[in-house]
Amino acid sequence: MENTKNGQKNQRNSKRLNLYAALTGVIAGLINGVFGGGGGMIVVPMLIMLLKCDPKKAHATAILIILPLSLVSGLFYALFGNLNFQVFIPVSIGVVLGGAVGALLLSKLSNKWIIIIFSAVMAVAGAKMLFF
Repeated sequence: MENTKNGQKNQRNSKRLNLYAALTGVIAGLINGVFGGGGGMIVVPMLIMLLKCDPKKAHATAILIILPLSLVSGLFYALFGNLNFQVFIPVSIGVVLGGAVGALLLSKLSNKWIIIIFSAVMAVAGAKMLFF
């Protein structure tokens, strides 16, 4: 009897996590589609807080989620004539190089420092957008 109750509880928790994961994806997609980026600002906190992911895994998962999301959004921006190809190539090269270095650093940092650095970057970005 107790195994049945535990099984039902686990099934409800699994359904709830799937719902949270789907909502995270929808919200990240909308943000990325409207603003052309920023999905990581939404995906990482939601993965950590709602889905209880380890911060390192949350950041790595967010990067993997952002890749196809960015490709689809970028395609639409290009189709509508809103892509500056002169900027796209050098920035893309920088993003690839920076992403590789960032991935190496992520493996070296503790979860505490990952959260502190991510929070500081988000706070600085928010303050810059509000005041500058």
